[in-house]
Amino acid sequence: MTQTVVGIGTRKGLWLARSEDRRTWSLEGPQFMMREVPSIAFDTREGRDRVLVGVRSEHWGPTVMRSEDGGRSWDETPEGAIRFPEDTGAALARVWQLVPDPHDADVVWAGTEPHGLWRSADGGRTFELVRGLWDHPHRPEWGEGAGGGAIHTILPDPRTAESMLVAMSTGGVYRTADAGRTWEASNRGIKASFYPDPFPEFGQCVHKVARDAAEPSRLYAQNHHGVYRSDDDGASWESIAEGLPTDFGFVMQAHPHRGDSVWVVPITSDREHVPPRGELQVQHTTDAGRTWQVHDSGLPQPSWTCVLRDASSVDSLEDAGFYFGTRNGDVYASTDGGASFTRIAEQLPDVLCVRAVDLP
Repeated sequence: MTQTVVGIGTRKGLWLARSEDRRTWSLEGPQFMMREVPSIAFDTREGRDRVLVGVRSEHWGPTVMRSEDGGRSWDETPEGAIRFPEDTGAALARVWQLVPDPHDADVVWAGTEPHGLWRSADGGRTFELVRGLWDHPHRPEWGEGAGGGAIHTILPDPRTAESMLVAMSTGGVYRTADAGRTWEASNRGIKASFYPDPFPEFGQCVHKVARDAAEPSRLYAQNHHGVYRSDDDGASWESIAEGLPTDFGFVMQAHPHRGDSVWVVPITSDREHVPPRGELQVQHTTDAGRTWQVHDSGLPQPSWTCVLRDASSVDSLEDAGFYFGTRNGDVYASTDGGASFTRIAEQLPDVLCVRAVDLP
């Protein structure tokens, strides 16, 4: 029987929710008590039950923890899996993203604060800085969003191992077509309203990017005021914000199997990180952003919480489950495309990251 596991990374530890029917859930945790868990990756390639998590201690600093038994026991690379080379003059502040590569079962990617992209060729034990992006001439001008300056989105191209898209706050979208040796800014059409030139080459505060399940060249971006779609691999972007109650938010989540289907969670504005009018809701499109449907059944009303950029996920079942966690420690699940939600965890610390996986 398939078991669905939802990893919940919070400001004060990690919890794992498990279910065999996605109706009843058991909750395990906390692990890494009083440590931030901003990133989680389930690695099931070649039948593994591996979990990687980015952990940050106020006392010991950040690191990557690794489990080979589904999160029941953990080990850590001596001296840390991610260490900036001495010549960079930089120090790791937080691991924002961990992504298994779709082409090589030994490769794992990491995105960090400060703006670093890292490649592991040994399943996440050690990582090497991708110098092609670190040495980019734009890097000295990349800034920090409210959450810090970091690479928070890593999208390997499922069609070719040579191509990848990353996004950062602030800096925008960058793409490579030569396995990371060179990178180009790819923000044409994305607005940066906080700059004198609202459409600069780079510097946009992109919050999250997702890839369409059916058409890999189609991408969706939730921006710092702006919701966009690209139909040309990110070379250009057009607004799809019409019909949404607000164009601000952090979440951009694509359906794992159905094309043109994505979810966003609207937030009032950059100054008010709360749902519009106190109405916690999910907006869903099934036509690539031409129209939107509001879903709030099962969600508390009123609500003045917020959902952060990595605090949502989907599982891989055909009728995909959609999950998200809030800053007041609740986690919700939907198995009907977001039409209705049930709460599967409550009263946890501030939820930073949610990841779901289905195990045989």
